[in-house]
Amino acid sequence: MNGQRVKRNDVIKFTIKMQKKLLVLFLFILAAFVGLSVQLFLINRDNGEEYKKQVLSHQEYDSVIIPFKRGEIVDANGTVLAVSNKVYNVILDTKLLLRKEDYLEPTLSALNRFFEIDTGTVRSYIAAHPDSSYYVMAKRVGYEEKTAFEEFCADPEQGANIKGVWFENEYKREYPNGRLACDVIGFTTGDNAGTYGLEEYYNDLLSGTNGREYGYLNDDSTLERTTIAARDGNNIQLTIDANIQTIVEKYLREFNEEYKDNARPGNGAQNLGCIIMDVDTAGILAMASYPDFDLNDVRNTENLLGMPLLDKDGKKVNGEIVTQEALDAMDDQVMYQHLNALWKNFCIVDSYEPGSVAKPFTVAAALESGSITGNETYNCEGVLAVGDHKIKCHQRYGDGLLTVQQGIERSCNVVLMNVAFALGKDQFVDYQHTFGFGLKTNIDLAGEARTASMVYTKDNIGMTDLATNSFGQSFNATMIQMITGFCSLINGGNYYAPHMASRITTADGATIENVEPRLLKQTISRSTSDTILEYCNTVVTGEFGTGKTARPAGYMIGGKTGTAETLPRGNDEYVVSFMGYAPADDPQIAIYVVVDRPNVANQDNARHATGIVRKVLTEVLPYLNIYMTEELSDKEREELEQLQIQIRTPQGAEEEPALDEDGNPIDPEGGEGSESGETPKEGEAGSEEQTEEPPQRDESWKNFPLDPETGFLVDPETGAYIDPELGTVMGGGSLLGETPQPGTPGEPPSENEPEGTE
Repeated sequence: MNGQRVKRNDVIKFTIKMQKKLLVLFLFILAAFVGLSVQLFLINRDNGEEYKKQVLSHQEYDSVIIPFKRGEIVDANGTVLAVSNKVYNVILDTKLLLRKEDYLEPTLSALNRFFEIDTGTVRSYIAAHPDSSYYVMAKRVGYEEKTAFEEFCADPEQGANIKGVWFENEYKREYPNGRLACDVIGFTTGDNAGTYGLEEYYNDLLSGTNGREYGYLNDDSTLERTTIAARDGNNIQLTIDANIQTIVEKYLREFNEEYKDNARPGNGAQNLGCIIMDVDTAGILAMASYPDFDLNDVRNTENLLGMPLLDKDGKKVNGEIVTQEALDAMDDQVMYQHLNALWKNFCIVDSYEPGSVAKPFTVAAALESGSITGNETYNCEGVLAVGDHKIKCHQRYGDGLLTVQQGIERSCNVVLMNVAFALGKDQFVDYQHTFGFGLKTNIDLAGEARTASMVYTKDNIGMTDLATNSFGQSFNATMIQMITGFCSLINGGNYYAPHMASRITTADGATIENVEPRLLKQTISRSTSDTILEYCNTVVTGEFGTGKTARPAGYMIGGKTGTAETLPRGNDEYVVSFMGYAPADDPQIAIYVVVDRPNVANQDNARHATGIVRKVLTEVLPYLNIYMTEELSDKEREELEQLQIQIRTPQGAEEEPALDEDGNPIDPEGGEGSESGETPKEGEAGSEEQTEEPPQRDESWKNFPLDPETGFLVDPETGAYIDPELGTVMGGGSLLGETPQPGTPGEPPSENEPEGTE
């Protein structure tokens, strides 16, 4: 009995002891757990990201860039000029492809069939990179190719074993209208960055921000992904009208075809340029130059054929042109120089001596400053002595006594030199800057040339320089400078900043900014502007007006012709131009056409430019709902009817010959003579003092014999060609004076090259 009690008590004692031990153990474990939890919390707080990265580094990490869509460029009417369309890169996941031996051959066969991917190249990559998950096999395939491949893969019989292929989205820049406005729009590089034109100038606005899809993957490549959406670029709407741009480019191309390989091998001119501008806003309605190129194929070297040949520094090579043989011999550096010359925009990059289109600026400055009243008369005997030089007028036989208005009408250099002398050197330089010469216009296009070193300052201009500057020689300008300043002459003196963009919108169409015209300054008064309009109208309407052939049938316009002899003087090479406006009584648009060294025997003929102006305005003015005000002759009516036939059926129509205002055919080689400032040879008579009796114009040239081959009259003493209508002397070696060359006293700095900054 006692023994049993002892056993029972022993059990009770064991149980209580164990409970105590268990309690202590529990408390110890609990404390350890709490301590461990605190420690884990502290580790996660202080070093969590570091350990997370270490863990993820042992996983497969997947990150995909979501590309942005570059903004569109559209014309004033919404016509798309530049757009980014979705394309696809073909990607191979080697690891997935190698999971089963049955996947390899069907997949390679399908890739070759649908994308023409070289299977040998892919096999080599697979062998060298069996664990790769990302290999680009083909870039920028179209939607149709991608869809056809996916449909093939979806077929349970044919596509069951095609594995490891997926598509990465990308965008390809495309230009639906090919060559249209190529110099204005520019293009993009392979990395979607804009170069040249609007693409470069507005690159930041057109570009968006890439998005990203990312996460880490397990062995089954399954994981929830985090996506940050791409932000697409903004769109730009232009002041350019694609219809007007098309008309301009058509006639520049037509001129090139007509005169290509004419007097010499090569294009119809070294450069052709045309700008049409809204007079009251400086918005660009059209801007084009030739030669041009296809924006979808910018490196096509066929466009270089006929251009001047360049060396590795971009300098012209002895009058040679680009031939196929020359192309084949070019290294990369020389080829780039030629492509760069092709891609640049002649209208804003190249500078040249503008010639007589600068004469209205000289007269406007003199009128505005009070240096002349406009009632003055000057005697032109065909030459004027200035210092040690005798500077010719283009009317070799003299125009006699002329008013300032007649000086503009007939483009008389002698009148303009006298006007400039009345103005004075200091005021002339001040007004040149007022009109924008030597200054960038800051048009919203990439690549505008700086011309500060190509005009005179008060410190270096001499009387001879003042004389030649008065009629647009011995200083350089760009087309955009000339037409922007000219608009201020004819719109009341308001100088607006030229611009291409009219509106900026987001990718979904919300307007960010309406680009309003920016009035920068007042160049002249309204009264002076009205006087310049009156003078320039006579260039087209006057009996001796040099711009008659620019007038389109049914309209009256105004403007000014220009002919500038290039350097070196006496090379018989000229830049001819016409800058005008329409309608004559209320200008709405300005047009400026420049023909740089036309491919003809006698280059100093302004009709090479006026002919283009006439054709362009004949189509543009009705399009702009500017109505005819002049009665049509029967010949003009026939001409317009023929034009309508050409527009409707351009392939089969034959063009009627160009007609003058009297309805007579125009000799393409006839027309106005040189207006360039030519310095006569020593010994030629200078100007004489005006007599009481008004001098009469020498018209003895009317009795000169006619050369049937050229259509010009021939001076029997000198052999010079004379325009049979105006009596002006065409370019000819024996009559060309020797104008002071750059680098001699009184001349511009040596940088003043008439061919402009390439």
